[in-house]
Amino acid sequence: MRALGLILAGGNSSRMDALTDKRAIAAMPVAGSYRCIDFALSNMTNSSIQRVAVLTQYNARSLNEHLMSAKWWNFGRKHGGLFIFTPTETARNSSWYRGTADSMIQNLDWIKSCHEPYVVIASGDGVYKLDYNEVLKYHILKNADITLVCTDAGSEANRFGVVTMNDDGRITDFQEKPVEAESTVVSIGVYVIRRHLLIELLEEAQRENRYDFVNDIIIRYRRHKKLYGYYMDSYWRNIATVEAYYQTNMDFLKPEVRKHFLDDYPKITSKVDDYPPAKYNRNCRVKNSLIADGCIINGTVENSVLFKDVYVGDNCIVRNSVIMTGVYLGDNSVIENCIVESRGTIAPDSKHIGHNSTKVVVEANNRYEYI
Repeated sequence: MRALGLILAGGNSSRMDALTDKRAIAAMPVAGSYRCIDFALSNMTNSSIQRVAVLTQYNARSLNEHLMSAKWWNFGRKHGGLFIFTPTETARNSSWYRGTADSMIQNLDWIKSCHEPYVVIASGDGVYKLDYNEVLKYHILKNADITLVCTDAGSEANRFGVVTMNDDGRITDFQEKPVEAESTVVSIGVYVIRRHLLIELLEEAQRENRYDFVNDIIIRYRRHKKLYGYYMDSYWRNIATVEAYYQTNMDFLKPEVRKHFLDDYPKITSKVDDYPPAKYNRNCRVKNSLIADGCIINGTVENSVLFKDVYVGDNCIVRNSVIMTGVYLGDNSVIENCIVESRGTIAPDSKHIGHNSTKVVVEANNRYEYI
C-alpha cells in the first residue's frame, strides 16, 4: 500500500480509574489474549502498510515491551518495519508530547524522510477491523484533502468527535465531544491524508504553537480543506472508559464478535507468550467464558473473560467479570460485575460485587500469606 502508518498511542484517560495507573490505554488487555494496540497494528499489516510508527508516551513501559519484537505483526523486514517513538530531549525541544499534533511534529524529520505519498493515522485505543486500502481508494476517488473514518456511536456519540456530512460524504461540520450531540455519526480517530499536506499543516501548527490534531487541524480547517467521511458499518469500540472497556470484553463472549475478529480473514495477531493450555480441574464449572492459556480453574466461571495465568480457587465464583493476567483468586471468593487488575491476589472468603456499575478491584500481590 502506498501509505505510511502512524499510530497515536501516547494518551491517558482519567475515566479509566486505576486501570491506567501502570499502563497506557493502548496497552490495555482485550479478549483474553490481545492488547488494544494489536487491532490497529493488525489493520496496518493486513492492509500491506510496510512502514509503521507507534508514538508512545504515558506509562509506555509495558506497551514498549509488547512492541519489542515486530515479527508478530509481520514488520520484521529489511524495508520498512515497526518504529517506536517516545518524547526525546533534543537541542531544539525538551517537552513531552503536548498533544496529538505535537507528537507528530516532534517526529516530523522522520515523516519527511519517508517516501510514501499518503499517511494513515490511527488511534491506539480502538477495537475494530478495517482495510485501510478501501479508505485510501475512497480518499482518492473523492479527491479529498483529509478523509475521516466514521461510524454510528449511538447514545455514546458525545464522547467523540461528532460529524455532519452531506449526501456526497463531504464533512460540513465537526464538533469535538459536544455536550449535546446533534448526530450519532462520529470520527473513530482514523485519518488518511497526503504526506506533503500533513507536513504542511503540522509546520503551520508548530509556528502557531498549536498542538492538538483534532482541534487545531481537523476542526480549524474543516471549511478550508476538503474533508470527507468514510462510513464503517462493522464492529468498533473505543475503550477509554471503565464501562466501555468492560463492555468491549463482554462483547467477545458473543459468537458473532469472536468470529469477526478471531476466525474471519484477515485475523488479528498479537505477541505470543509461552503458557501451557488452560487446565480445568474436576469440580470446576465454566459457562460462556473466554479462558486464556496458563489459567487453572477449580471453581465456577460464568460469562467472564479470564486473561493469561489466572488461578481460580476451590468453590470460587466468577460471574460477569474481567480478570486480568496473573490474578490469584483465593478459595471461596466471589467476584461479580468486576474488573480485577493484573497480578492481584483476592484473599480467600472475600467478596467483590459491582452493584450499580462495574467495580475495579486492585489488590496487592500477597498471595503467599494465604498458603
